[in-house]
This record gives sequence, structure tokens and C-alpha cells, in this order.
Amino acid sequence: MTDFLQAAKALLGDAHVLTTDLAAYATDWRGKFTGLPLAVLRPADTAQVTATVRLCAAHGVPIVPQGGNTGMCGGATPDGSGAQVVLSLGRLNRVRSIDPLNNTLTVEAGCVLQTIQALAAEHDRLFPLSLGSEGSCQIGGNIATNAGGVQVLRYGNTRDLVLGLEVVLADGQVLNLLRALRKDNTGYDLKHLFIGSEGTLGLITAAVLKLFPAPHAQAVAFAAFQTPQQALQLLGLMRGHLGDRFTAFELISQASVAMVRQYFPATPTLFEAKHPWHVLMQASDAAGQDALDAAFQAALEAALERGIIDDVVVATSEAQAHELWAVRENISEAQQHDGSNIKHDIAVPVSSVSSFIDEVLPMLHTAYEGVRPIVYGHLGDGNLHFNVSRPPGWTIPGWQLETDRVNKVVLDVVARYQGSFSAEHGLGQLKNHEMLLYKAPLEVDVMRRVKQALDPQNLMNPGKLLP
Repeated sequence: MTDFLQAAKALLGDAHVLTTDLAAYATDWRGKFTGLPLAVLRPADTAQVTATVRLCAAHGVPIVPQGGNTGMCGGATPDGSGAQVVLSLGRLNRVRSIDPLNNTLTVEAGCVLQTIQALAAEHDRLFPLSLGSEGSCQIGGNIATNAGGVQVLRYGNTRDLVLGLEVVLADGQVLNLLRALRKDNTGYDLKHLFIGSEGTLGLITAAVLKLFPAPHAQAVAFAAFQTPQQALQLLGLMRGHLGDRFTAFELISQASVAMVRQYFPATPTLFEAKHPWHVLMQASDAAGQDALDAAFQAALEAALERGIIDDVVVATSEAQAHELWAVRENISEAQQHDGSNIKHDIAVPVSSVSSFIDEVLPMLHTAYEGVRPIVYGHLGDGNLHFNVSRPPGWTIPGWQLETDRVNKVVLDVVARYQGSFSAEHGLGQLKNHEMLLYKAPLEVDVMRRVKQALDPQNLMNPGKLLP
């Protein structure tokens, strides 16, 4: 590989071909996967990406694309062979154009999500993709994994926020699909092949994103109740009162709240009594605050009168709204502090969420005495993070050995509800084997045909997504 590395340095410059101190690139965010990259390559623009891909193809070197390295499934982590290169896209961070009249923004793949949100706000626009890692994740990775987040209820997944893409294919050709059109009925919509493909078909280098009018009014509340079925009733009521102004609806179990308070002791106590379930909800409007507050309050009063909720806290300031959202946003980090847990990012039809929870929780408690399910997620679109923390007395290694058994308990029920075993985190190398368990054979076969057609050398993120 000496010739390859010398050629890469000639192409990118010595400073952007890294061969030492690669730990930050070699391990995923959760610390679950660690690989051994041959090198980390840091191209500066699409032309350098193209030349780099051609160089890799000529030498048969597999490429692992990496953005902010915030993924949950090891999709951006190299294997341990020492033969793969990590292609870091962080230097592709330019804003190519913004068109407020067309409500579009064209950016390169390495732009940090939070930077994109701020740029949209400067033009009185909203880019609605929002997730816990937004301060470090990059838009190319968001698109490659079809990230979800907390505002899917109103705005959809990342797929729904992308109008066009620029993609470098496995042979180094640039597929220019950077069209800022909302209507283009001229054949296969090729961009959707690459959204959610996790870098296995090509490298996303730029995107045209949808923008929306910036909301100038916001209402946030944290409600408590007894059963998941009440959460579904509340969802229907709030949507009926608020329509498209209702933007977020996050289910949070009491165990999730307790874990956050354990590791973030400054978290305020919101209710005097404990309640098994909570929701954090938000409404937003481009119009006035008073009208939104009135509609929001009327909906909550109706929920209280009908006995759908037991209690509710409504944010009276922006600071308090941040406090309420912090409860939800700190769950993932609290679990990191707590130690080993078996994660599930599942989706079932919204109408089936309550039945799914009521079926799976007793099964887990029967199988593992004292088990601690941490259940939370985007109830408005049927996506739950159904994470199972180890019972008292279990070691971390011992609990991880139970992963396949716990997965079978949870995911077999997901399958019966015709749900998804990966709703928004992607598959990476963590879940790709579950393709064969829960996907139809023909569906997997068609995916393999697409992969073979676009990447016949199997150099684009091999070992990820497809088993």
C-alpha cells in the first residue's frame, strides 16, 4: 500500500492523509465498534473526492465514508483488516447557495447540521431536521442514514427534506442531481437510491435542502398520564386542535425520566406524584404567539377534562421550554453513563404503539427479573427507542451476551405488527444481519442487485447495511 499512500499524499497533501493517531476515526460514538483503518483521507472538495475514489478503485482499496461520526450502528467505522480507508468529508463544508424565495439551501456534505439550522434562521427560514447530535453531525451523514429526529411529525424524515444531491459514484464519476425542483417527473428519482444507503452506493458530496418559513411562536408542554393508550388519545386530540402547527410529540417513560434525573441531578421535578408515562409536545406557528397559546391551552384543557392526562406543565418562557426539552434530549447520554444497554430503534404503525408496548414489556420482565426497559421516542410517527438496560446483578459483558435473545423478544413482536427493526438509525454493521431475519428474500435480493450494478468491486462501505 506504499504506492497508494504516496499517490494519496500527492493528491490531497501530506496533512490530509493521516496514518497515525486515528482513534477518533476508528471508533464509533457508542464505543461499540473499533476498526483499524489503513489511513484517513480528507479531501477538500468534490474534485478531490472524485480523484480519491478513482485512486481507491485503481488500487482496490475499500472506502468507509465518515461525517461527524455520530452514528449509532457502526456504519462509519472501518473493519479490523487494516485495508480500508476512512474518507472524512468534514472539509466539504461550503454553503454553495441559498434561495429564500425558492425556500432552498445548497450545501456540501460536511456542513454541520446546527450550522445549517443557524444559516436558515438568518434568512428567517427553518431547516427542521433536529436531533441530539446536531452540534456535531454532518448533513451528508444525516442524508446517508435518512435521519429522523423530533420534528418528523410535521416535516418528515431527512428524505422528505432533500430536493437534490451530488454523488460521486464508485468509479469516480459525479452524478449531478442538484436540482432545486419540487416537481420533476422525468424518470426514476435517483436521489432516493442514495438517501438512506449509508454510503454503500456512492458518496454524497452536496445537497439541495428544503427550507420553511421560520416559526415565530412556540408552545411547549410536558404531560403525565397512566397508559400508552392515553398518549394516542392525546395525540389525536392535539392534532385535531392544532393541525399542522403541532410539530413534536415525544413519549417518555417514567424509567427514562428517573435515569435522566439520576445522571443530571439539576433536572427539575415536574410533578409531585410519579406517573408511569409522559409526553413532551410542541406546537409552532409562523403567526402570532397569542393565537397559538390559546389553541394550545384549549387542547390541554380538553385533555384534562376528558381524563386523558393527569397533569401538565406548560412552559412559560423560552428557558423553561429548554428545560423541558432537556429531559428528552438527555436520555441518550444518561444511558451512556448508566452503562450497557441493548438498543432498539423500532417503528410500528402509530395506532399499534400502545398494543406493542403492552405486549413486549411483560415478556421482558418475565424473561429477566428486574430488567429496566427505557422506552421513549417519536410517538407521532410510530418510532420508539426501546432500550433494555441490564437488571441488577448483571455484568456489562454478561448482559451484552443476551443481545440476540433480547432482540428476538422485541423484534419478533415488531415483525408481527409489520413494523421496522430500524426506524431512523440505519443498519451499519450492528443490524445488517437482521435483514435476513425480517426482510423478504426478494427485497434483499433487489437491494443486492442495485449494489452490484453501482459498486461491482464492492469498495463502497463494504460490510455495512447489506448482510
